Amino acid sequence: MTISPAALLILLSAAVSAAPPLSVDGARLNASMAEMKAFGATPDGASARVAYSEANRAALDHVAGLMTAAGLTARIDVAGNLVGRREGSVPGLAPLMAGSHIDTVPNGGHYDGVVGVMGAIEVARALHDAGVSLRHPLEIVVWTNEEGGKNGSRALNGSVTAAEFDLPSLGERSIGDGIRFLGGDPDRLADGRRTPGEIAAYVELHVEQGAILHRDAVEIGVVEGIVGIRRWNVTIEGFANHAGTTPMDQRQDALVAAAQFVTTLRNIIADEPGRQVGTVGRLQVHPGAPNVIPGLVTLSVEIRDLDMGKIERLFDRIRAAGEALGAATGTRFSFEQFYESPAALTDQRLQDLVEDAATSLGLTSLRLPSGAGHDAQSLAPLCPIGMIFVPSVDGVSHSPLEFTSPAAITNGANVLLQMLLALDRLPD
Repeated sequence: MTISPAALLILLSAAVSAAPPLSVDGARLNASMAEMKAFGATPDGASARVAYSEANRAALDHVAGLMTAAGLTARIDVAGNLVGRREGSVPGLAPLMAGSHIDTVPNGGHYDGVVGVMGAIEVARALHDAGVSLRHPLEIVVWTNEEGGKNGSRALNGSVTAAEFDLPSLGERSIGDGIRFLGGDPDRLADGRRTPGEIAAYVELHVEQGAILHRDAVEIGVVEGIVGIRRWNVTIEGFANHAGTTPMDQRQDALVAAAQFVTTLRNIIADEPGRQVGTVGRLQVHPGAPNVIPGLVTLSVEIRDLDMGKIERLFDRIRAAGEALGAATGTRFSFEQFYESPAALTDQRLQDLVEDAATSLGLTSLRLPSGAGHDAQSLAPLCPIGMIFVPSVDGVSHSPLEFTSPAAITNGANVLLQMLLALDRLPD
């Protein structure tokens, strides 16, 4: 039987479309995850791999070896980031970038950041083993000091200042000394700065660090953005007086006013439709003696949401409520903002690609914000960003009890692989 060229082309096209998609080696990926536990392991099973520590540097050396085995050329950049690069087939195209971090908080867990690093390296391994070339270069980055201020990723957008070099890190070294310890050069940070257009897109795989995906049995989180954060110091001035001789109706108790304020703040945040959160995480009472009516209270207020305008509106309501409480309790409220981290929305096109990749793999997905900060925020001024979440069991993170299942880690890496392949095919 003779098959015409046109019919042969149809058959070949059908065979290609019926072929299973390229996938990662889940067993190899999770073995790599297990190997990382040895770096900074504590007797109680935690990870103490803070940035710029001996354990951090040893782990980076190990990861550099994994990058080389995956066909990447590994180097430490001026900010102390570990960068693995695989060249593309089309000269002049900007790189696709993926990665996360491997530094931990003190007494942290084994999944925060590491899933994104090992998942991205496994994607590079899968491409290397299959002999698949991308049109774009691929850069896998292990960002340094994510937990202590995102200095590594912020160096790319030029927001790290020289004043930060003398600041302490979470370990024993200053940030400047820590960068040098890893092989970087803080005096040359400007050399590593990227400009808009130099990166085609950045995608970060990460554990959710919340309980929504696990609670709702959803396999993949499509991150809509990384929430903005604003923080204020609130001072409540009353009048310190004798606790035994001052009648209840003559007191200007700053702590009573503070207690009512904390409850009022919670009600304002909870009554507003949406996913915003508000927290009073620090409270100090003065003079702090059992026989003295508190005359001064200082506390912190933090509000997080994807909409910076909503944060401002909520704060206006909270400030007005504080002033009203002050008038009612004979105290005075004052507010001073001391921190702001702007919201970073993920690219709508990249959100769609994450969702499409999950669907193509038969995985359930849900769009949701990230309530925690990530290195992707630092890349938002430079390129489109996307994030993929996988479930954190019971929402536990920054803890030795942090856990994400091997199947969930494999799912996330496969979504990352399919997403990068789709990104590579988009028109330039």
